[in-house]
Amino acid sequence: MSIVVGAEVLEAAAEPIMNDAEMYQLGLVASTGGEQGAFDLVTAHKWFNLAAMQGNLEARAYRAELANEMTTEEVAEAQRQAREYLLTHRPRTNG
Repeated sequence: MSIVVGAEVLEAAAEPIMNDAEMYQLGLVASTGGEQGAFDLVTAHKWFNLAAMQGNLEARAYRAELANEMTTEEVAEAQRQAREYLLTHRPRTNG
């Protein structure tokens, strides 16, 4: 069974850190354009990068494939956005 969820729904989710499968899905939506057909390689790379950091091997492969199609500046922007996501969504620890 497959469930399709729009990127805006996942990004607005209450959980601060999504799991690798959710991030991978966001990467797929951004890389294909989803139902709207407007793809965004920088956003796709960001989500694949975050999913890969959590151990998703498919995301790692897609991230590498996308990087070959992107400029150095686009990859750098995607990495900046991934770092920003981690800084703003990292779980807080007490103490």
